[in-house]
Amino acid sequence: MPDVPAPPGGDARFADADADRPLAIRAEDARDLAVLAALAQDAVLTAADMAWDARARRLSLLVSRFRWEDAEAARAEGRPFERVRALLVIGDVLRLRHDGIDRDDPGTVLSLLSLAWQPGPDGTGTLMLQFAGDGTVAVEAECISVDLRDVARPHRAVAGEIPRHD
Repeated sequence: MPDVPAPPGGDARFADADADRPLAIRAEDARDLAVLAALAQDAVLTAADMAWDARARRLSLLVSRFRWEDAEAARAEGRPFERVRALLVIGDVLRLRHDGIDRDDPGTVLSLLSLAWQPGPDGTGTLMLQFAGDGTVAVEAECISVDLRDVARPHRAVAGEIPRHD
């Protein structure tokens, strides 16, 4: 990724991040969500790593996310690509639906392909979590309230390659 100056308005770039610090970001609108989704893309987890707290109206996912913000530096320095354990927390959840995910098999491995917001009436909407293999979690929510926070030190990505898919 070329090192270009930040565009007018000061939008963040991967190059602006301090690669030695844990990531902690929040999405509260569709533009924020696009950035967060790019950082969470290709995160892997098991079905057991998803927790729905109906009373708190929160869905939490403990993921192993690929460190996209460090990928170019790792390639340039000839060092291994990294993953890091992170919490993806969705707040203000009204209801959950899932399709193509076997919740009875806690060892089912899921790979997150995308997060997309489908607006509804009065600021509500549905956050769609699309997983490889056609698995989907639809999160009906009062608003966009998504946090992504690294909770461990980065480690070598086992596959040793940048994730690729069609």
